[in-house]
Amino acid sequence: MIGYKLSSTIRFFEDLRTSFFKRKLEASDLFILESKFPYYSRLSTVHKKEFCEKLEVVLTTKEFIGRGGIHMVSQEMELLIGATIVMVTFGWKKIRLPQFKRILIYPNVYYSSISKSYHKGEVNPKLGVIVVSWSSFLEGMADEKDGVNLGIHEIAHALKLENLIKSNGESDFFNPETYREYSRLAEKELEILSHDSASFFRKEGGINEHEFFAVAVENFFERPHEFFAYNPDLYGSIVRLLRQDPRVWITK
Repeated sequence: MIGYKLSSTIRFFEDLRTSFFKRKLEASDLFILESKFPYYSRLSTVHKKEFCEKLEVVLTTKEFIGRGGIHMVSQEMELLIGATIVMVTFGWKKIRLPQFKRILIYPNVYYSSISKSYHKGEVNPKLGVIVVSWSSFLEGMADEKDGVNLGIHEIAHALKLENLIKSNGESDFFNPETYREYSRLAEKELEILSHDSASFFRKEGGINEHEFFAVAVENFFERPHEFFAYNPDLYGSIVRLLRQDPRVWITK
């Protein structure tokens, strides 16, 4: 009960902040979205309005912080990373990943003092951060049909973790039955990857169930038709899990 009251209080103050201090999108923001974020440009007028409303909330409630020589986070950085959060969570009106309040942006691959290794990106729920290399983020966006997109990958990790976190008012939003179906089908793909058999997914997805989810979501958004042709049941389970189907607006 205490945890529920705390999460409700946090959500109340965040909603209050959003109401009075919302970051409003301007014409220059919309130009960047139209020209550099294909998911947005393909949406209907109604869905573009919904997308922008959600993006304004994300931009208001997240802190974008430059690291490793980035002294000022650009408008484009905020918009494209924020738009990626909106894209992955677009199936839910109110999901905004409140556990992850800070987005850390490095110019290139960076050294993590936590894992003692170099990274392109990572997610840390304890510290409440999503970390990305900006150059790797842009590389992921440059080819939208290769199934490799750092932004989508890290947001997918954050989404999966947020579903389990009980303290901030956003948990258990995955339909349990659908998630069980997805997990059963994903386990079969992990088995295929573990034996180096031919798979639609790259080897990184075979590391564990968490990496597979992130890799599957990358392909879900970037190669939906190919994904469906390879495994329609698995693809369909992610459609129901994320409550959207990119095939609707991405032509073959």
